[in-house]
Amino acid sequence: MRKLWAIARRELGAYFVSPIAYLVGAAFLAMMGFFFYTDVIFTILSRSEPTMRYIFGVMTTILLFVAPVLTMRLLAEEQRLGTLELLLTAPVRDWEVVLGKYLAALGFYLGLLIVTGVYPLLLFWMGGNPDMGPILSGYLGMFLFGAALLSIGLFSSSLSQNQVVAAVVGIGLVILLAVASLPADGITNPTLQQILNHIDLRNHLMNFRRGLIDTSDVVYYLSVSAAFLLLTVQILNSRRWR
Repeated sequence: MRKLWAIARRELGAYFVSPIAYLVGAAFLAMMGFFFYTDVIFTILSRSEPTMRYIFGVMTTILLFVAPVLTMRLLAEEQRLGTLELLLTAPVRDWEVVLGKYLAALGFYLGLLIVTGVYPLLLFWMGGNPDMGPILSGYLGMFLFGAALLSIGLFSSSLSQNQVVAAVVGIGLVILLAVASLPADGITNPTLQQILNHIDLRNHLMNFRRGLIDTSDVVYYLSVSAAFLLLTVQILNSRRWR
């Protein structure tokens, strides 16, 4: 476990000296701030009850592009520089490498989420009285959703030594899983419809936004994260024996 945390600390530190990470993080927060501002203005003009549901919806879409970019360098850069071979020959296990890098990306993403936590505080400051139940469960859903996307992005980073290719593959995979339920309406087979609806990454966020924490949704996101991390470990293991 000591090696795992050492890798996680090193990678997390690398995020804070990487201009790409700063640019992506700043772009994410800038877009979220813009949409929060416009939503607040609309709420004030329409005299509606303040809520974070719209913001969580916007965040879901933005993360489809942000998460793969945050993870694109984690393994692709190691391959390009030739340091992955050195890392794999060191007395460290493949799963420690993968999990350490994943925890670093997850930590950076959690930091971005914490910064957006100022939005509910602003709603209270402006005199609103938002329901904290859906807000807290919504943030839990966004954390789990982001965790799943980061695992997919890390898997994509293991497939190529080119960071741009890794990002494109990652974005393609997460979008594919995020729109899996779209063809369901045109399918007559109810079993296949159910499978496509279950695979869809966004469908499992609905209960969180309503203030409901369904165990099946939590298990789904954890399963997706674990599955792609396991696939990444297998990719590294195959490279070790080449």
